[in-house]
Amino acid sequence: MSHTAALLLRQAIARTEDATRERVPIGRGPEEADDVLGTFATDGAFGFDPFPLLQALHDAGSRAVVIGQVAGIMHGSTELTGDLDLLWDGTPDEARALRDALARCGCRVLPDLDHEQVGYRVPGAGGDLCTPALRWGTMDVTPCLTRAETTRDPAGFTIRYAGLDDLIRMRRALGRPKDHRRADELERLRT
Repeated sequence: MSHTAALLLRQAIARTEDATRERVPIGRGPEEADDVLGTFATDGAFGFDPFPLLQALHDAGSRAVVIGQVAGIMHGSTELTGDLDLLWDGTPDEARALRDALARCGCRVLPDLDHEQVGYRVPGAGGDLCTPALRWGTMDVTPCLTRAETTRDPAGFTIRYAGLDDLIRMRRALGRPKDHRRADELERLRT
């Protein structure tokens, strides 16, 4: 199993730290991101480090799949982000694993996982937990769970993330300006 995708993410987190070092907080969280710039332009980028949660997901036996811009970065996108979005299957077993991982990472208020999309926050990361029941335009994202790619972080844990073709389709299905821009970038990376 390759380390490449995990190393790309580690490099992006270092770039995020450098890029936000002199930036002043604006009082907007990731949930207030606009459809053009995304969460990197929010305060979510300050101290963004998804690795503790990614390791906790592995340790809890979660099969959640990284989606969104973090998955894009793992495929080579150069755009930075300030949130970690995950796709999970909505089953009780997976809900237990997610709650365990969130608790291990210091989540103060565990989200109600009975919804198709719910936000979460842990030190270093926040984002959305989405199930296939969430509308993705006309796309059924359920197969993305089984087609997920994996990478091994040098620290010894595995990260599951959306495959390139699935991620491009997800971006196109969402259709926001940032999604089209990022899908175009991912298309160029494919060649």
